[in-house]
Amino acid sequence: MKPGKPPAHAVILAGGRGTRFWPRSRIRRPKQLLNIVGRETMLEQTIARLSPLFPSSRLWIVTNGEQAAAVRRQSPNIPSAHILAEPVGRNTAAAIGLAAVHLLRESGPDALMAVLPADHFIAQPARYRRIVRAALAVAERPGALVVLGIPPTHPETGYGYIESAGRATRALGQPVFAVRRFTEKPSLVRAKKYLASRRYLWNAGMFFWRVSTFLGGLERHLPKTHAALLRLADAIGTPRYKAALRRVYPQLENISIDYALLEPASRDPRRSPVFVLPAAAGWSDIGSWAAVYELLARTPGENVAAGRHVALDAAGNFLWSPTKFVAALGVRDLVVVETPDALLICPRDRAQDVGQIVKWLEAHGARELL
Repeated sequence: MKPGKPPAHAVILAGGRGTRFWPRSRIRRPKQLLNIVGRETMLEQTIARLSPLFPSSRLWIVTNGEQAAAVRRQSPNIPSAHILAEPVGRNTAAAIGLAAVHLLRESGPDALMAVLPADHFIAQPARYRRIVRAALAVAERPGALVVLGIPPTHPETGYGYIESAGRATRALGQPVFAVRRFTEKPSLVRAKKYLASRRYLWNAGMFFWRVSTFLGGLERHLPKTHAALLRLADAIGTPRYKAALRRVYPQLENISIDYALLEPASRDPRRSPVFVLPAAAGWSDIGSWAAVYELLARTPGENVAAGRHVALDAAGNFLWSPTKFVAALGVRDLVVVETPDALLICPRDRAQDVGQIVKWLEAHGARELL
């Protein structure tokens, strides 16, 4: 950042379980800590992507107690005080709030926050960084809430959407739109209308604002959580912090940042204007094994495998077994994922439902497989 501008920090959200990536994804080693695409883990790829913009002293990771040790091993250059472990899960509003009060104490209310997931794939990192720089420039405006929106490529029903309004302005050469509203996951009919209108973008969960803007929004829309976070802030840097975190954090409301802050703010743009920047940079949330196949398959019907294999009269299969030889004969469009203690077999078009297996394991007390 140029002299005189508020310091910009990146807050990486890395606390999810990634149940749709079972059996590789487990409680202590979920999706973001795995090398789902490429040699590096999703978290390591995220840190590398952001490092040209943010020195390690301005990177933060919010995770949970079960994953904190693995997160530290994968991010050795990030200060240990910047790895924040939630004692219990309380959704994204609380996780971002935890980072915000730490930033408030360390860098003051004018510090900028870029809030970014740890488990997304970006095919064009240089282009992505240009968009992030522009988003930070817009977020310097007091009161501004900024989101990145992904231009939709098909009528997806699994994502929330952002409706843009009016003509674009420019920030560092990037188009910027006012946000008219956030919408829920649509029906297929509505998703097709959104795609045809060219006014809608996928909500990928990437946000930018000043610490003071975020905390001010919490005070208006989530006052109990705001008050609890300020009580916690008083203990940061003292021997009382760990006990205060265990006591205060469970009191925070369990709600996403979209419901808690962004949707209410979009209905009151004079107080908190909300802006969206289209981010066409080869984004994927890699939400299932089927999505991994689609990223890695170079031609339609190709078999994608992690180790030695043979596929005879077989097509469209994803075969993850890095230590065992896999022989596929006469099968189509399967996902096969092998670990030392489990084997997943399902049709590729059912990969979104793998989380149901995790729920079954929980219900039947199979903790050793979670």
